[in-house]
Amino acid sequence: MDICIYGASSSELEKTYYDAAEALGRELARRRHGLVFGGGANGLMGAAARGAAAEGGKILGIAPKFFDEPGILFDGCTEFIYTDTMRERKQLMEDRSDAVVVLPGGIGTYEEFFEMLTLKQLGQSAKAIAILNTNGYYGPMEALLRHTAEQKFMSGRCMELFRVVDAPAAALDYIESYVPETGSVFRMEDYSR
Repeated sequence: MDICIYGASSSELEKTYYDAAEALGRELARRRHGLVFGGGANGLMGAAARGAAAEGGKILGIAPKFFDEPGILFDGCTEFIYTDTMRERKQLMEDRSDAVVVLPGGIGTYEEFFEMLTLKQLGQSAKAIAILNTNGYYGPMEALLRHTAEQKFMSGRCMELFRVVDAPAAALDYIESYVPETGSVFRMEDYSR
């Protein structure tokens, strides 16, 4: 299985974030899954890629050509695809993966997660989405989503479309045991749950 990761590109985070991302990459490769990511050498993306590389894993990096500058892209990928735009990059990451793990990140990571959640809510994707909640980072976002459902701005069933986990192994356990919903689209007007 090829698993896409979304996550921060920042090099200024607490060490525990990098450690968890690298552990995810290592565990992913040990379980013989491929890593699909945005190609960055730094941040949590780079940490996950280094972890996968250390275990001899298959790594697909995808990045726009304008990122191809010294020190920006991870040079240990087994395959690298250059795109013209960020939108093309994101589409290829989605197309080339079977599941998603969302690591802590900023607005780019939020945007990637929310697009995948929206596609899944509309029945346009059936991929497993695991959120790695290192240091409780995603607690406030999870609370916001629950509030959104409680206020009827989205169906409460949308909370079932992803899983928040605290450890890298738990993210992969969820993905490996995931059975997609069939024959059902989660509609905005479905507020029964």
